[in-house]
Amino acid sequence: MARPAADHRAGPPAVSVPESLSLPLQQFVEHLASERRHAAQTCRNYHSDIHRLAEHLVQLGMPQWSDLTMADLRRYVAVLSRSGLGGRSVARHLSSIRRFYDFLLREKSVRDNPALDVRAPKSSRRLPGVADVDQLKHLLDVEPDDPLEIRDHAMFELLYSSGLRLSELIGLNTAALDMRSGEVRVLGKGSKERVLPVGKKALMAIQDWLNVRPNYAPDGEPALFVSQRGGRISPRSVQLRLQRWGVAKGADQRLHPHLLRHSFASHVLESSGDLRAVQELLGHADIATTQIYTHLDFQHLAKVYDQSHPRARRGKGFKPESDA
Repeated sequence: MARPAADHRAGPPAVSVPESLSLPLQQFVEHLASERRHAAQTCRNYHSDIHRLAEHLVQLGMPQWSDLTMADLRRYVAVLSRSGLGGRSVARHLSSIRRFYDFLLREKSVRDNPALDVRAPKSSRRLPGVADVDQLKHLLDVEPDDPLEIRDHAMFELLYSSGLRLSELIGLNTAALDMRSGEVRVLGKGSKERVLPVGKKALMAIQDWLNVRPNYAPDGEPALFVSQRGGRISPRSVQLRLQRWGVAKGADQRLHPHLLRHSFASHVLESSGDLRAVQELLGHADIATTQIYTHLDFQHLAKVYDQSHPRARRGKGFKPESDA
């Protein structure tokens, strides 16, 4: 298989790889294409990742795949990290290598898989964007045009009102909702149950949906939100419907369920400053997860500090000494 085009942006010149390394790699890629039916681009990605390791082995004077040890591979991970690859990219390389060595084991070319217990460095977690309060108000105050939009409106109001995960929304049954008390019982990660408040706007939207739901849900269907065919709505359908809702209603950013959950957490935290309460509402076992998931800008934190620390407050006339 031809080698992918080189990246001319940076990096050392290509290294000549001996047949003892290149032939097993070629056989692996052919296995992926013919037996596993992988797409051509997927095969190229595998080839690129493992060919890079082959070049590394040549530089270390290792002409056989069986020469690679777990310690060598850990040092290779460090090399990839120093080259500028992030944790996710390194993890992809390791996944490719792990699968390649599974193939070599099957072919009896090696005795073990050195990648089994090697892990990539952790990536910094990227926070999703937050929708502006006024924009969400504009998007959610729109009157639905048909029964399915009534359902969509109820789902989106509930996502933002109670900070549900997409899986939690999909898994809701009608019995989990208490309209009188304004509460919903949610089954979260690890099968942990929590009871969440539901806002007035969301309750009104849900009631509108309950009024038309019998036209779609057959008798005995427990799911709160059903598809046009009457079964429990799928995660992909919710994602697509929310994305289309945003486009149709004039959103200035792409809408997705996690954006509504994150916006819920951020808006509650910014208004209350109560991280523990947000942790409970989100269903996080560890408050550190909530600290990563939500964010307060530094100006807000500085304001809280100035207002609460007895030796933080400074007089209005305070000026730092000059360097002169």
